[in-house]
Amino acid sequence: MKIFYAIQATGNGHISRATQLYPYLKKFGEVDFFLSGNNASLATDLPVKFKSKGCSLYYSKCGGLHYPNIVKNIRPRQIYKDADNLPLQKYDVVINDFDSVTALACKMQKVHSVQFGHQASFISAKTPRPDKRSLMGELIFKHYAPAPQNLGLHFENYDSFIRPPIIKDIIVNSTPKNLGHITVYLPSFDKDCLEKAFKSVPDVHFHWFLDTVEQEHVIGNIRYFPVGQKQFNKSLINCDGIITGGGFETPAEAMYLGKKILSIPIKNHYEQECNAEALKKLGVPVVYEAGDDFGQIIENWLDMDITYPTMQANNIPETLEYLFDTYKK
Repeated sequence: MKIFYAIQATGNGHISRATQLYPYLKKFGEVDFFLSGNNASLATDLPVKFKSKGCSLYYSKCGGLHYPNIVKNIRPRQIYKDADNLPLQKYDVVINDFDSVTALACKMQKVHSVQFGHQASFISAKTPRPDKRSLMGELIFKHYAPAPQNLGLHFENYDSFIRPPIIKDIIVNSTPKNLGHITVYLPSFDKDCLEKAFKSVPDVHFHWFLDTVEQEHVIGNIRYFPVGQKQFNKSLINCDGIITGGGFETPAEAMYLGKKILSIPIKNHYEQECNAEALKKLGVPVVYEAGDDFGQIIENWLDMDITYPTMQANNIPETLEYLFDTYKK
């Protein structure tokens, strides 16, 4: 069996999930990966056979999306050309993790596909949303990467086609410890936006993962790390808690490990706003600004007695067996 797997590279979570899935996918056949977008900073040794700039995200300085830059960098002609050049008809199965180029290619070439991943869960109206829904956000969920089949992933099984999160083997097989530090992963924030707040709580030690850091180093109560799977996994497994965005993979892994979470969803990012609603329902504190009082917010958060429901890990062989068995049915 020949398998085409499209990864949206507008963040590191999609690559992390594909990396975890790859050994299991290989048991079903030969896998070629397509990387679409240029926001990911995570190195990968996946067999990426095709690439496209696709549609990428751009951030403002302190925690928001920069829509003018997003629109400015969209190249419709190139996207159409990339979609036309994808040889999808030679594959038995096309798996699309929310990539618009692959969805367009499937439409142009009349090839069946399945949308598999977190964004697929939002096809269901039962998946949590904020009180104020975004018309544009809902249109993106529905039309950005449509597929005739959907297999979603989310914190809970909100609908019949939604499965638990993909948790990395290293997390599942770990023995969590609390070595007292706070792990920080907030890729939409520049260093200058948060450094003062972290320094204002000198008794709290932070492991801060930043795209702009090239080598691990320590200044005061902050240990700076380049973004990388090995060090991040180690930090997460041994942390007291994590401060992160309103993404999916990182909060899911943190809850699986029983770690405290403080979530700051990216501003004007509807998917993250939806995730924040789901996290709040699970008891996770969510803040929408990291202003001058952020240091005090961190201290208050650390003083909270927080418990979450037990996070279930996805049974990957069973999920993939279901995906391949139901493909085109």
